[in-house]
Amino acid sequence: MERMRASRELRETTTRRESSRGKISEREAASLRRRASGGGLYPKLQQFPDGAGGRGCRGGAPVVAPSTVVASAGTPVPTQKPFCAAGHPLTRRRQGRPLCSQAEVAGTTVDDDEACELVSGSDLVIGEGDDSVSAYLLKAVKNNNGTGILLLSDVFGFEDSATRDFAYRVACNGYNVLVPDLFRGNPWKQSPPFDDDLFARWLAGQAPARVSSDIDACTRWLVDEFKAAGVSRKLGVVGFCYGGGRLVEALARDAEGCFSAGVCFYGSRMDASLGDRIAAPVLFVCGDGDPLCPVETVRELGRRARGARAAVYAGRGHGFAHRPQSVEDDADAEDAFNAMRGWLHDHLLA
Repeated sequence: MERMRASRELRETTTRRESSRGKISEREAASLRRRASGGGLYPKLQQFPDGAGGRGCRGGAPVVAPSTVVASAGTPVPTQKPFCAAGHPLTRRRQGRPLCSQAEVAGTTVDDDEACELVSGSDLVIGEGDDSVSAYLLKAVKNNNGTGILLLSDVFGFEDSATRDFAYRVACNGYNVLVPDLFRGNPWKQSPPFDDDLFARWLAGQAPARVSSDIDACTRWLVDEFKAAGVSRKLGVVGFCYGGGRLVEALARDAEGCFSAGVCFYGSRMDASLGDRIAAPVLFVCGDGDPLCPVETVRELGRRARGARAAVYAGRGHGFAHRPQSVEDDADAEDAFNAMRGWLHDHLLA
């Protein structure tokens, strides 16, 4: 019955897409057929041999929010146009393939048009003067669970379409996702392959102390808006690539225990020695073909950090989870999203 329904959804989705914007590509059709057959959705979790670990996320249990939460006073009013993974009206695709053709919310599948109504977006400025940080907040409109998530982007910045799309999907699962501008309006703009010298000069302009201060300011904002206000008991943090490395640093200096869980996607420039100071359980997601996030570094962090787990994907390179480039990447990207979703549910909502 499930497969019959999935096959019907495939036919309806294909027809809807062809009528709205021309024929879908063969890769998209293959990805939809794979999803309809139920393949490629099993997290490849690997527990560290000597890690403590908590409850795992095998199976990617869907988030079922208890109720809609009324935001506390001072929360910005959502803009009229929500950010949308379907590409209307605000998303621009510059790199990578779409993470999915439909939004998956609390274990159900909804059309793109309906998904646009599930998340509202607000532009924010956190702080004042030279210390202010631009950001946007994506809030679940339906089934909001009241929990705040800080999402730290890769080098392409907070306005990149792949980052917006991923943040949107997280919000669709009931969360309130804050995405700050880590680069103060100056993200890396060059497409791969990178010019190493230019990249080194650009990276040198991103002062570590300033980036850390901005992340801490956004953390305090989340605490004030959600945790201290009694809307949420726990906060989570998710990071990709550059943001994944900064996630490790942020958790290591989180002496007040602001965060209750983290998910690090192929973090770059990670300092494994910081694992000794990380108290929140972290799920590390990486590919074994990623030179920017060596599996050995992830294993060392796992040995040092309490409750760490890893999802290591064979043959996958850097950025596969939020910038999938192939049908094979699609399957593991969906798998990694389910792993993250289960991890956040177990440590923030259960």
